[in-house]
Amino acid sequence: MIVRRLARPLLASVFIAGGIDALRNPAARTDRAANLLEKVPSDSVPNDPDLVVRVNGAALLGGGLLLATGRLPRLASTVLAASIVPTTAIEHAFWDETDPAKKAQSRSLFLKNVGLLGGLLLASVDTAGKPGLAWRAQQAGRTTRREARHAKRAARREGKLLAARAHDVVS
Repeated sequence: MIVRRLARPLLASVFIAGGIDALRNPAARTDRAANLLEKVPSDSVPNDPDLVVRVNGAALLGGGLLLATGRLPRLASTVLAASIVPTTAIEHAFWDETDPAKKAQSRSLFLKNVGLLGGLLLASVDTAGKPGLAWRAQQAGRTTRREARHAKRAARREGKLLAARAHDVVS
């Protein structure tokens, strides 16, 4: 319990700061976002790099705040995991760097984001000790099958009793 209360805000802090920065200063990311948008089919994403940067910043900020406060943490983690992918591709494209020092720094930041993505994936499936949806569905299925077996047995017993009474009446 205490680990979640500490870990969620710690994990969320980088996203909150990044979201605020993207909303306040989208121009720093707009050129890189434009390069990424050229590689994406234009009908699936708006072709306005400034808008894309701001929407991603809002997702980072909103998801970070939700995760930090423990409100809808699984949904917030999923949103952050989805938004970190374009952020990582835009800001830490080490494969495009030619300077070895910048390439090494960009690779390091890229791997940091990959690690954050791993943490977010774990947070997105964390049920805080409560049974998950798959387990609850499995249990509901077991309960339904058990109740159906009991009802079938009871129906057979009732049928045998009725048959015995009918036999007694006829005899």
